[in-house]
Amino acid sequence: MTTPVDPYDLDADALAVLVEDHGEPSFRAEQLRAWLVRGVDEPERMTNLPASMRAALEERFGPARPALEAHTVADAGRTHKLLLALPDGERVETVLMLYADRATVCVSTQAGCAMGCPFCATGQAGFRRQLTGGEVVRQVVLADAALRTGQLADRALPSDHVDHVTNVVFMGMGEPLANLDATLHAIRWCNDPDGFRLGARHLTVSTVGLVPAMARLASEGLQLTLAVSLHAANDELRDELVPVNRQHPLDELADAITSWRERTNRRVSLEWCLIGDVNDSPRDVAELAAFARRVRAHVNIIPMNPTPGVRWREPDGPTIRRFVAGLEDAGVNVTLRDTRGRDGDAACGQLLARYRLGSGATLPAAVGAADRVPVHTATSGPDDEVMS
Repeated sequence: MTTPVDPYDLDADALAVLVEDHGEPSFRAEQLRAWLVRGVDEPERMTNLPASMRAALEERFGPARPALEAHTVADAGRTHKLLLALPDGERVETVLMLYADRATVCVSTQAGCAMGCPFCATGQAGFRRQLTGGEVVRQVVLADAALRTGQLADRALPSDHVDHVTNVVFMGMGEPLANLDATLHAIRWCNDPDGFRLGARHLTVSTVGLVPAMARLASEGLQLTLAVSLHAANDELRDELVPVNRQHPLDELADAITSWRERTNRRVSLEWCLIGDVNDSPRDVAELAAFARRVRAHVNIIPMNPTPGVRWREPDGPTIRRFVAGLEDAGVNVTLRDTRGRDGDAACGQLLARYRLGSGATLPAAVGAADRVPVHTATSGPDDEVMS
């Protein structure tokens, strides 16, 4: 018996082999791929394929389409967060963000996350499994199809939206570089001239700092943007906020970022989730500024999203403004990012966390986490599209 396959797990070469195995000419692979790019995975709807081929594909393709389990809308209809149930029952989040001139989809690469960052709602949920490359691609397909039709589930999109996905950020649930093969598969689908035709510079991959995988990604020669989730610029605090720092401390991470820039000629973005009374002090400003100058990186400041089960919150407005101004005064290129989706629990990790809490689940990583992380009280030192 032939094992069912998700067509979105297949790259162009594999689709060509699939067509050849059915005795069809090579141009059928191009026709098949065009249907898949449009979000059509039911062979009976692929009307330009011969009936015999459609019947064969019906038997070959397995049930892989995710089901929409929850849908929240925020920002006057410009942020749509989807909780998708995969065929085995696992759930992942995908977010579509609409702007005046672009549409960005934030995709998940894992069901849950093993990185254990205590302030992150996804990290609290724990790791369950890797997503396949096809499961990552399908999130982009879903968003792109919605933009073309102007309808996402039962909600109409704003009338002035663009009609296709323009940017993809690998910043949803999971650590993309811990599932690098699937991430690369999705990147190639997005970047392929016969796929979504997105330039590599319209793709952003996030990492907490998995140094060996950063080197492998750099070797691919892709002109994408790498975003490093830093959140602390001394090893003591970062060991707590980003536990992988214990394996790849800041000096090693700095060398990896420098190597990335040298190999790709692309600047890295440093992501800093600003947490009140945890990493928002003058000392943090000085340490972050020094690190950013060392690696010649841009800094994105993202005020913390409210997270179920965690008592941390974003700093107040004056503290945020002082933090950003301090970086600017230190010569750092910095952006304060607007956090999309808060008014609908649609910021990163919130929808799944609310869903699990509503189902009676416990988010164990949050228990006592805030009390374990050292809080800075020192007063010494100077007073493109990112999902958050």
